[in-house]
Amino acid sequence: MKVAVVILNWNTKDYLRRFLPEVIASTMTVPGGAEVVVADSGSTDGSMEMMATSFPGVRTLPLGGNFGFTGGYNRALAQIDADYAVLLNSDVEVTPLWLSPLVEWMDTHPGCGACGPKLHGFDERDRFEYAGAAGGRIDRYGYPFCRGRVLSRLEQDRGQYDAAPKDVLWITGACLMVRMTLWRELGGLDERFFAHMEEIDLCWRMQLADWRVTVVPASTIYHIGGGTLPQGSPRKLELNYRNNLLLLENNLARTLALGMDPEQAVRKAARRIFWRQILDGLSAAAYLLSLRPKAFSAVLKAHSGYRKLRKRETAETIAAWRAALPKDHQIQIKGIYNGRMIPLALLRGRGVFQALEKRTDL
Repeated sequence: MKVAVVILNWNTKDYLRRFLPEVIASTMTVPGGAEVVVADSGSTDGSMEMMATSFPGVRTLPLGGNFGFTGGYNRALAQIDADYAVLLNSDVEVTPLWLSPLVEWMDTHPGCGACGPKLHGFDERDRFEYAGAAGGRIDRYGYPFCRGRVLSRLEQDRGQYDAAPKDVLWITGACLMVRMTLWRELGGLDERFFAHMEEIDLCWRMQLADWRVTVVPASTIYHIGGGTLPQGSPRKLELNYRNNLLLLENNLARTLALGMDPEQAVRKAARRIFWRQILDGLSAAAYLLSLRPKAFSAVLKAHSGYRKLRKRETAETIAAWRAALPKDHQIQIKGIYNGRMIPLALLRGRGVFQALEKRTDL
């Protein structure tokens, strides 16, 4: 099988009923064959019963419980035999030709480990959507943003990112095509994350293993978003703050070590993570002053969870990793802005998109 489109479901029966027919239809013309798979995380809303009656030809994988986005996809993709897998959210409306450009890109670019489409909003269909827009990036302190989305500001898609596919740091897990050989080599998603930012970690690890991550603008999908945890949910805040720190712990020192001594890289990464925690503390104080005690508590829980889950990098482990890198190629990590995105966004307003597009290609 060329492609498996895998939807991880947890109590989203109505989304499946609404959007699955278009997903199924779009797989019919993929050269080499494509299948749709619904992996279920212990749903209690009748999702699997609905699948059996309404979509009997679609393969289902009952996972036996809710292991989060990370554990669910790791378990599901362990049962997939295909060249490429697409991690696709259940709240996505696809277009008839969304899949073919992604497959063609992966087929013709063997050095690409992952790719994805542009994301538009489901309601505001000419505007980019928050989760991934036209490809993801981060700033020096790990704050994610996208081409077409900075903070909560969303850009109208006027074709400004359509000239050619673009290497970025990350593609959203709402729709992410991965090369299965690389997925297995890297061990899939880091299950400590459970949900949120795990795809950024995976894509960053891909680049550190000398693979490209690319947004393919010829493909577009429409995403509702917030179907499981809505924006502003204390649990979502906790996961985002915690996982942002895990993301930096996993990847920052190794990235810095591409251009400096491993001991220096470890010290510099530790300082940057420390300052990120200070910035988180300021955010927590702002939540408290604005009478949002649950958000304040979410940040405290996030930092506590990070301390319990972190795996410290050492100069020795990084030196060993760097010594094993290919000698004939210079690894370049794309999509990191070596500055602070939030002050730039406040200063530039709507012009922040053009400013970041010029500055973010390190």
